[in-house]
Amino acid sequence: MNAHAVVFTGPNRVEFQQITCPDPGPEDVVVALHHSWISNGTEGSFLRGERLSGDEAWRPGDPAPFPMVAGYQKVGRVIARGAEARHVREGDWVFASMSRVHGMFDNRFAGHVSPGVCAMDDVIALPRGLDPVAASGLVLTQVGYNCGTRPTCSAGDLAIVLGDGQVGQWAGQTLARRGARVVLVGRHADRLARFAPFGETICVDASDPFGLASVRRLTTAPVAVLVETVGQVQGLETYRPEMVRGGQVVIAGFYRPSGDVNLQTSLQAYRNHELSFHLVSGATRPRLEATLQWLAEGKLDSLSLLSHRFPVERAAEAWSLIESKREPVLGVVLDWPASR
Repeated sequence: MNAHAVVFTGPNRVEFQQITCPDPGPEDVVVALHHSWISNGTEGSFLRGERLSGDEAWRPGDPAPFPMVAGYQKVGRVIARGAEARHVREGDWVFASMSRVHGMFDNRFAGHVSPGVCAMDDVIALPRGLDPVAASGLVLTQVGYNCGTRPTCSAGDLAIVLGDGQVGQWAGQTLARRGARVVLVGRHADRLARFAPFGETICVDASDPFGLASVRRLTTAPVAVLVETVGQVQGLETYRPEMVRGGQVVIAGFYRPSGDVNLQTSLQAYRNHELSFHLVSGATRPRLEATLQWLAEGKLDSLSLLSHRFPVERAAEAWSLIESKREPVLGVVLDWPASR
């Protein structure tokens, strides 16, 4: 069957074009997209040719990962369903993640495509009354939710979140809902301002690149939870001596290849402090459903992170803005023809 998609045709090349998808089977749901939310970090890494899949980095000798259908999260209405997909009906508002497509590099994603042929397990009905746009970035929201729920946390515990991007924002929101004292550390005043209702913020500079000196002006309490979302190992090293014995580190950043790692040497200092690591990636249906419920109940706010919306036909303009950062940008949604 024919569809339209946002396709990365080569490094830093974006086109909105017609593609083909497999015909749906008995366990598939066909979704007409209304909105799809761009994952700036992950998709940007694919656009630059840095990854083969979610956490698998491209290395010299690997095939060029193009063309590929970008993205992995969207909302729309069911326009057809297979006989086995009995949990949704035609006309239902749903969230969907991956779709199946023909003729593309298989990065095990494919989100910005409509109509999308989706496995029934990748489709979740939206709670009644929830703004569909708020759920259109659910996979990414769920990563932040995962960051914030994995560590144990008591009321008043100091939690430091490194990175003011979308995952960092949602991780901080989740920890704040659980009663932690959250300090979000980032480089963008406009993004940090969006977090002000949920906790404290620090805007770093070259003299204090990970905000530690500024944190210590706020409080001398030990760090109970450290969430690293930007893929900078030095941030972990900066805060390791500041952590409470038995504290927890959550890793959500993408780390580019940098040579062999001596695991014993790298972990010994963390072992001596009895620090625990949570390595978060991907999504599970139970977490997606729990995150969706938090959105419906107002415990998580996604719309406050939305900075731009583009008609999907102008996806290349959206990516030009995201990559150039010529103006402040955070959450970006593509609106599809069905939404108009």
